[in-house]
Amino acid sequence: MSQIQSMVSLGFTEEKFPVGTHMCLVFSNEQERIQSLLKYLLLGLQTNERVACFSNNITEKELREYFSENGISYDERQSNNALMLSGTSEVYFIDGVFDPDRMLNTLMQYYKDSQSMGFPASRVIGEMMSEVEHTPGGERLLEYESRVTILLRDHPITTICQYDANTFSGATIMEVLKVHPKMIVNGVVINNPFFVEPEEYLAGKRA
Repeated sequence: MSQIQSMVSLGFTEEKFPVGTHMCLVFSNEQERIQSLLKYLLLGLQTNERVACFSNNITEKELREYFSENGISYDERQSNNALMLSGTSEVYFIDGVFDPDRMLNTLMQYYKDSQSMGFPASRVIGEMMSEVEHTPGGERLLEYESRVTILLRDHPITTICQYDANTFSGATIMEVLKVHPKMIVNGVVINNPFFVEPEEYLAGKRA
């Protein structure tokens, strides 16, 4: 079994971060979104991590070409379970419902499977779509993101959540910032000054 990693590189910055870091990228520029996604996935594969991408806005063809240009075989990594590509809708909106409990179980199982397969670490990047605001269960989005931070303490998957500032309301984006310990600004990962510890945030939601 591979040695378990404790610190990982993200691909778009030279700084290393603890495995299990929960970050958000609020983007308004498509180039920023795609470049961070591609570099993040590539670096994970280059360091033999298990990587997953949940997005409606990246194609297998784009990933295949980018990885090939950087000496990585898409088919090989997919066949050995190192690479997973799924649409946002396929993962987050099964049967037209957003279910935080189901998603948290999915992440937990992804972590356990990655460990049992011998991967030294695992990472996920997911792009949330604004349709969540009109999907049954979507009102629990922020509860879900806050609970992800708790889950990652014992099931450390390095995680980036992408949100398009052009499609979400400013009020929603402000709430999204409250439930991510780190944020990515101009390619730099910083401590999020808006972050609220999940226990406090969830208690406030229940009050």
